[in-house]
Amino acid sequence: MKAVVLAGGYATRLWPITKHRPKMFLPVGDSTVIDQIFEELERDDRVDEVFVSTNERFAGEFETHLEESAFEKPTLSVEDTTEEDEKFGVIGALAQLVDREGVDDDLLVIAGDNLISFDVSEFVDFFEAKAAPTIAAYDVGSKERAKSYGLVDLEDDRVVDFQEKPDDPKSTLVSIACYGFTAESVGLLDEYLTGDNNPDEPGWFVQWLQNRQPTYAFTFEGAWFDIGTPESYLDAVAWYLDGENHIADSAALSDTTLGENVHVMGDAELVDSHVDNSVVFPDATIVESDIRNSIIDEETHLDNLDLAGALIGAHTKITNGH
Repeated sequence: MKAVVLAGGYATRLWPITKHRPKMFLPVGDSTVIDQIFEELERDDRVDEVFVSTNERFAGEFETHLEESAFEKPTLSVEDTTEEDEKFGVIGALAQLVDREGVDDDLLVIAGDNLISFDVSEFVDFFEAKAAPTIAAYDVGSKERAKSYGLVDLEDDRVVDFQEKPDDPKSTLVSIACYGFTAESVGLLDEYLTGDNNPDEPGWFVQWLQNRQPTYAFTFEGAWFDIGTPESYLDAVAWYLDGENHIADSAALSDTTLGENVHVMGDAELVDSHVDNSVVFPDATIVESDIRNSIIDEETHLDNLDLAGALIGAHTKITNGH
């Protein structure tokens, strides 16, 4: 079995934090979002090769990241785009990768910005038992949220209806970006695309596929975060930290109070400040400030500020004069 980790997005909703780094490299605890996926795929002997699908803009960052990691399976597979409006769409890029890498095995496809509470091996167990196209499905608990995803209707475990981003969801069970495609269904990607179908979200392919082949859903409880916005990233960090704080040994805190779910990275300095539910990147300096629900990038200097819901880009200096 092969695996593809989708890492081709530009994450414009997280700019400036993700303007110069892939969102998959955003830290969650001691790891990153994508490294948690790599770690699970590395452990599963059924997966013999992992392709990391990214764009040309971030190819160098991924190449360096993989070279410096201990993972042996992942290899980089670069799509020919550098800007958001050049993207092939996820299915278009997946079909291109399948052709480029000569994939003719069963294929596990998972988004590199997914933080999920189930073990990927559990999903592979289910996929192998069904020997049919399989999706992972999660109850988001809100019809408003469900509008942004693929809505799944099941009879037992079988998908009997699938609607990508419906205007009026009938339920709150949605497909998340974790798919198992049999070698046979992988072979249908070209037919799907030449039929003038939507090349963007994988859900459109699943909607088309489930009308042609029995398709099943692995449902799970627990947690799932689609890290595409500052809010969803901070929610993922909060879930992972579970009310605790994660402070690097080399960070310096002086006369500073912390709320919950605060991640402060190496060599950051916090002086006479209060920080709550926020992420502070390396070498940032925060002085006499109140920071809540914010992401503060590296080598930033903030002085005498009251910030809530802020995204502060790297190398920024903001001082509110006394």
